[in-house]
Amino acid sequence: MINPMDIVIALGVVAGVALLLGVLLAIVSRCFAVEDDTMVKNVRACLPGVNCGACGYKGCDDYAAAVASGEAKPNLCIPGAAMAAEELSALLGIEVEAPADMVAYVHCNGNCEATFKKANYAGISTCRAASMLYAGPDACRFGCIGLGDCAKACPSEAICMKDGIAHVDTERCLGCGLCQTICPKHIISMVPQETEAVVACSNTEKGADARKVCKNACIGCRKCEKACPYGTITVLNNLAKIDYDKCTGCGACAEVCPTGAIRRVIFPDIPEGVSPEDLVAFPND
Repeated sequence: MINPMDIVIALGVVAGVALLLGVLLAIVSRCFAVEDDTMVKNVRACLPGVNCGACGYKGCDDYAAAVASGEAKPNLCIPGAAMAAEELSALLGIEVEAPADMVAYVHCNGNCEATFKKANYAGISTCRAASMLYAGPDACRFGCIGLGDCAKACPSEAICMKDGIAHVDTERCLGCGLCQTICPKHIISMVPQETEAVVACSNTEKGADARKVCKNACIGCRKCEKACPYGTITVLNNLAKIDYDKCTGCGACAEVCPTGAIRRVIFPDIPEGVSPEDLVAFPND
């Protein structure tokens, strides 16, 4: 017959050993603890915490560690822009040049009036899923599907769907590039904030074929290329491309574009005294 006192003693011994081991573990963890790198913490505090990956690292924590160790340049945080650069400059004791201000632009003007649907899509409501089915339901296989993958990914709620396509509120845009990464059509790109002209089309088909599916498509006529006095525009694969480093914002390209595929823009907002009618188009129209 088991003696109850033996059970009590056994439980007491087990509890005592457990308590002793716990105390020993606490002492060891305190004695051998590795203190967090203060510099990493301070660098991290200078970053906005968007974790967008625009700097080339997985998130702000990884980038902060890389900056603190000297592995990464301290001016790679695009969402932080001038504010992050200024704080990092004071922290590191070196001059940190702010990264160029960038904004997202959707290179598509295939709105409901310009194009049409070739099929009714009733599947998973994401651009990625829809694009996997015959390149999407729209007649133009290069255009915006308009199901909002980019809007859902945007941390600043700078993107909305209007007239069947995505539109960017460039005043809210952080320039993080998450929308560019997630777009299955690859029609969103980051452009310099000082840009004054953009190509609102991504169709690389020949002009006649492009116009069949969208009235606003670039037809590769090269009128913009010939009109530009600075050699800023070239037509490659039937689509106009702008060299933003050369563009002076003269507007000659937009004036001669027969379809309105090239648009004059002012980022991030229309300045006081400038009417929207003064521009060929505005990004938030």
